[in-house]
Amino acid sequence: MKHNYLFTSESVSEGHPDKVADQISDAIVDNFLAVDNNAKVACETLVTTGQIILAGEVRSEKYVDIQQIAREVVKRIGYDKSDYKFDGDSCGILCAIHEQSEDIFRGVNRGDADEQGAGDQGLMFGYACNETPHFMPITLDLAHEFMKELAAIRKEGHQMNYLRPDAKSQMTVEYDGTSKKPIRIHTIVISTQHDEFIKPANATEEAKKIADEDMLRQIHDDVQNILIPRVIAKLPEDEQKLFDNGYELLVNPTGKFVIGGPYGDTGLTGRKIIVDTYGGRGAHGGGAFSGKDPSKVDRSAAYMARYLAKNLVAAGVADEILVQIAYAIGVAEPVSVHVNTYGSSNVKESDVEIAQIIATAFDLRPNNICKTLKLRNPIYEETAAYGHFGRDYEIKQKIFNGEERQVELFTWERLDLVQIFKEMFSI
Repeated sequence: MKHNYLFTSESVSEGHPDKVADQISDAIVDNFLAVDNNAKVACETLVTTGQIILAGEVRSEKYVDIQQIAREVVKRIGYDKSDYKFDGDSCGILCAIHEQSEDIFRGVNRGDADEQGAGDQGLMFGYACNETPHFMPITLDLAHEFMKELAAIRKEGHQMNYLRPDAKSQMTVEYDGTSKKPIRIHTIVISTQHDEFIKPANATEEAKKIADEDMLRQIHDDVQNILIPRVIAKLPEDEQKLFDNGYELLVNPTGKFVIGGPYGDTGLTGRKIIVDTYGGRGAHGGGAFSGKDPSKVDRSAAYMARYLAKNLVAAGVADEILVQIAYAIGVAEPVSVHVNTYGSSNVKESDVEIAQIIATAFDLRPNNICKTLKLRNPIYEETAAYGHFGRDYEIKQKIFNGEERQVELFTWERLDLVQIFKEMFSI
């Protein structure tokens, strides 16, 4: 019998400084794609006290108001008060975005669109497992749920009305060492920015300490009695039971958390790549997603790899699977396709044979990936908080420049290949 083990994943809120940067970068990508679906965008954002710095490369037939886009994102997130030392109306914006390099453009552009080369070299991974209905690791799935629910409470304004936008969560789950199945929640960590809603009785250090302790006690009780029950109520019954055997709850373990967001910590695009993907499970090629148009395989091929992995697991090919696709810059065909089922395969084919079947059956050239997943659309701002994977496919109306557009979000989460894979592998 193998010993039980623990695994941990984290998430951050939309108000975390790195996620603010990601959302600004992806909003810029969306707005360029809305006016020119062939736009090439590589946009990096830095946010700090009262300041946004934008840099990168763009090639587009039409212009968008980059500064206004950034301000609207900041206000939507909830940074709309001067007390936060960072708000959408008053923050300074420095824009250093310039035209894309001709050398890069020549390297990836082709007369035949289907022969468009990869926007960069690199290796991209897609992962899926059958732990949750989203085919995601339960540690990350739950970490995201806590952050989404905390943001919902903040925006509703009826409970915990001291909340500010910046927050983090961390979930530790105990797994059965033999079956590798989750058996209970071990530790929940919630850190949330807050108003200084209890003032000290006087200016003494003792009074300040008492006020801080009272605030922390109130936040802990609210997380225990408001946030956690709301999250549990939304979970499937089998996941709800994981909370039954007791867990350790740590709330703002460093103490008072009034100074936060870009005022407390500089944020940069692309610093939360594990939060964005699989919470430390599977693997990661190293490239961030946000701020990049879909000609960059860092983004599009990672989405395609997830699409394949999710459908393979949903079809029953394996209980857990990792798909790797690798490219050379300027070359359309991938240089390799790799599959790892971690010994959980349910079919007669080896992992090598599964990879060969995928490489033969699917056109993995960048332009075809964009067509298959409908990636040349303004669909990216929604991905920039609470993970790019394990989300629900949906059709949504979005407005750009006063015009309404219908777009399909999270197309890589569709399960329309399940029957195809069942037939391929005789399941």
